[in-house]
Amino acid sequence: MARLSPHLLRQLFYALLVRPVLMVLLGLNVRNLARLRAGDGAHIIAANHNSHLDALVLMSLIKLRDMKRVKLVAARDYFCRTPFLTWFSLNIIGVIPIDRQGGTDNPLAPVIQALDEGYTIVIFPEGSRGEPEKRQPLKYGVAKLLETHPHIEVTPVFMYGLGKALPRGEGLLVPFMCDINIGERMEWPGDKARFIESLEQSFTALAQEIAPKPWH
Repeated sequence: MARLSPHLLRQLFYALLVRPVLMVLLGLNVRNLARLRAGDGAHIIAANHNSHLDALVLMSLIKLRDMKRVKLVAARDYFCRTPFLTWFSLNIIGVIPIDRQGGTDNPLAPVIQALDEGYTIVIFPEGSRGEPEKRQPLKYGVAKLLETHPHIEVTPVFMYGLGKALPRGEGLLVPFMCDINIGERMEWPGDKARFIESLEQSFTALAQEIAPKPWH
């Protein structure tokens, strides 16, 4: 019997497991899905981060045929804790593991290589997961990537409710209506601080479209 390729296994994982589970247990209200294009060359998808569900939800929104050209930036110390988890993260989830503790000269080197090879990268500029539905200051990693690849565009995505459905430190999924709002593509303005400010403003605007109220 022929072995299934990692790409086919990934498609099956998201099509037969992740999508049905999310559909049954969560109410996903996705706005502007047509803006979430992937697989058409080097590109960055930048989203806020409150839950491990964030990555699965984002990947589940991508067309199955494009998944082989999409990589998810994630922490090596979490996603590569055991040999099996390492294999599963790399081949099924589609992770690019990076060292959060700065164990290498440039922890973003594998992400830069993926962009050089034309992959779409999913990244969470806040870094680690925060408190449910609380925003954190954006880190400069995504801006550093754009500084080396100024021709690449960024699609901002704001998600609300996933932090309540599966909060940090919890292992039980709670059914909860969740909103995903996808913004217009952003271009590199030539300055890291200006880009981070623009991304913050984009997240704020996307959040207010979901539910106009103060965001923290």
